[in-house]
Amino acid sequence: MIKHDYHHGNLKEEFISIAMDFIAKEDTEKLTLKVLSDATGTSRSAIYKHFKNKDALIETIIEKGFDKFDLETTPYLKNESKALVDRFYLTGKLYIEFARTNPNLYRLLFGKKYAHIREALLSIKDEDCSGFAALQKTVKDGQQQGLLKKEDSYQQAIVIWSTMHGISSLIIDGFMDVADVYEKIYDTLFETLLTGMVANKVKIISTIPLLNKFLQPAN
Repeated sequence: MIKHDYHHGNLKEEFISIAMDFIAKEDTEKLTLKVLSDATGTSRSAIYKHFKNKDALIETIIEKGFDKFDLETTPYLKNESKALVDRFYLTGKLYIEFARTNPNLYRLLFGKKYAHIREALLSIKDEDCSGFAALQKTVKDGQQQGLLKKEDSYQQAIVIWSTMHGISSLIIDGFMDVADVYEKIYDTLFETLLTGMVANKVKIISTIPLLNKFLQPAN
């Protein structure tokens, strides 16, 4: 095999790019250091200079994966110019879309197989935990504005995240055949979640007509 002439310092990024592209198409378990070697025409020893084993490679992919997840799922949460309910609703849709378009990466990031690596890298209680900190901050914003019930924001955020994770997992794993009707299911889940969190006798305004139908003041 012809050895490619990589500039010094670029080889590690090339390995990471190849690994990310591989996971986009194949199960993570099929990824090996040999895949990188074959794709780049480099020796195994060249790979070991950057990754001592597969776990080291997976660690880097998880870091890059959460960067991608955060970039694609949190822009609405961080956009305070949008109505609060819209920020929640649109973010949930982005979360599901990320899982649908990146099923193998999603399983890697949130699955049990490499949980020991993920947990060594980040904690859900870290302020910079991908996505979760933005979600909890948005919950707190709603509480401070008097729109959401003033309950434990951490627990409320966990409930929201768990709901998004649940429907996403059902979709990508083909369980209960929800893939074709997930949008309707999502709207029902969102209504259930939000109506349980909205403060009593509060009318929340949304730019999304669907949401205004059920966001009415409590009697």
